[in-house]
Amino acid sequence: MRTIIIQGILISYSFITVLLIPADTAFVVSFLTTVIYICAGDASFLMRWKGALPMLFLAACVFFPMLLIFTPAALYSMLDEERYAAGALLGALCAFFWLGREPGVFVMLLAGCVFACALLCESKWYDRLSEEFRKTRDDSAELNILLKEKNQSLLKNQDYEVYTATLRERNRIAREIHDNVGHMLSRAILMVGAMKAVDKNEDEKGPLGQLEETLHAAMDSVRESVHDLHDDSVNLKEALESLADGYAFCPVKLTYDMGYVVPREVKYSFIAIVKEALSNTAKHSDATRAEILAREHPGLYQLIIEDNGSVKEKGRNSGGMRAEDAQELYREMEGKGIGIPNMKSRASALGGTFQITKEQGFRIYITVPKKGEG
Repeated sequence: MRTIIIQGILISYSFITVLLIPADTAFVVSFLTTVIYICAGDASFLMRWKGALPMLFLAACVFFPMLLIFTPAALYSMLDEERYAAGALLGALCAFFWLGREPGVFVMLLAGCVFACALLCESKWYDRLSEEFRKTRDDSAELNILLKEKNQSLLKNQDYEVYTATLRERNRIAREIHDNVGHMLSRAILMVGAMKAVDKNEDEKGPLGQLEETLHAAMDSVRESVHDLHDDSVNLKEALESLADGYAFCPVKLTYDMGYVVPREVKYSFIAIVKEALSNTAKHSDATRAEILAREHPGLYQLIIEDNGSVKEKGRNSGGMRAEDAQELYREMEGKGIGIPNMKSRASALGGTFQITKEQGFRIYITVPKKGEG
């Protein structure tokens, strides 16, 4: 749009020459030819001929010199397309034709060419400034996005560190209660038992018995609290990472996409199922890789364990597996073994589903609904 306006200004400037030369038919034809040349340079269907257009215009100027009246506009187009040789040749033709014939027209055209060059420099400067502005804006937007992602990552890591620190503190408290309060209560219970055995006074046996019952109740309460603290302090992500990293049979890829607050029974069931599944892979499969996916959805928890191992079909050994291993695995899949039924019972106890597929590897798919969410 800016180029069209500049070209319009330069063509309008050339009309001033009608003060010195007549505006006859040749003038009008020159005007129309120049407009066609300028518009042809922006036409998409003429892009393949764009390099030849300046040469055609210069050839037309040689045979029809009146075209040189609109030299400023044509010069701007040539210089804008970086056709500097064509622009210099156009200026030479203009000087050759008008300098001796109409010096006044030549001076006006020369001033117009200088004006065209100034406008071109200004346009190029504006383009560079616009490009720098767009680049700065894009870089700023990209930097803001990166900073936002970094802040979110830092906040997530901070939340996870707070969560793990909380779990460690629960573990520490559980150990302190077990090692100190538990031992002190055990000692008190033993002392009361010894006092009851030694003391023959029947009047004191009743209060001692009540004291012993109270201490036993306190011991049971402490044990329950310690177990609750210990169970709540289990970090499912760290437990699964430990199982994956410590698995020596084949590489294991873990994808963990669950929140921090996971019910205790779900955590222990998932850990036990993963242990059993990896154990089965090591005992019964020729897998070279395994994958574990633990994901939390709005209404359920999902656990997928799969490997690329092959299983022996009945009567035929596939993938080099020992026949007795394959038979044992099939017994488990048919409900006659121990490992897979145990995994299935754990999922069923949580109200979940348990599925097994053995196409292109062995795959265990478990979903457990969230309580109170259907």
